[in-house]
Amino acid sequence: MKEKLVRIVKILNDNGKKVSTMESCTGGALVNAITNVSGASNVLEYSAVTYSNYFKIKMGVDKDIIDKYTVYSKETAREMARKICIFSSSNYGIGITGKLGKKDSNNECGYDNQVFVSIYDSDDDLFIDFDIFVGSDDRRDDKKEVLDVTIDKFLDYLEGRYV
Repeated sequence: MKEKLVRIVKILNDNGKKVSTMESCTGGALVNAITNVSGASNVLEYSAVTYSNYFKIKMGVDKDIIDKYTVYSKETAREMARKICIFSSSNYGIGITGKLGKKDSNNECGYDNQVFVSIYDSDDDLFIDFDIFVGSDDRRDDKKEVLDVTIDKFLDYLEGRYV
């Protein structure tokens, strides 16, 4: 994974591009991984961990999107990615929301162990959306699985391999 992150940082840096993240269930795992790479400060603009609906909305996610589609949805992940991009004036925003094996009394909708990810390219106004079903009983393992898939998809997109 480290080699892939190094490539992501290099591609962004070489192209003068910036990335920002808004994470929920991963608790900042993606931004932590990015900041473990030398040179990340040149490409990472901003990151927010918005564990609650309240702070997702405070960061710009439309409450109507959460009310209509639920906090655990592609639409909410898209809003998170787009809004963090706008907030930070970044080229790319990554939004992550979902459940990692725990019932959420504030949001009883959605499947346990389903995570929604959206990568937003503000230059092309394009979303790359995917969801992941994690299967571990260990939240750290689940976060790593989400992180691995997200890094792969982002790198594929940056290197022109996304289909």
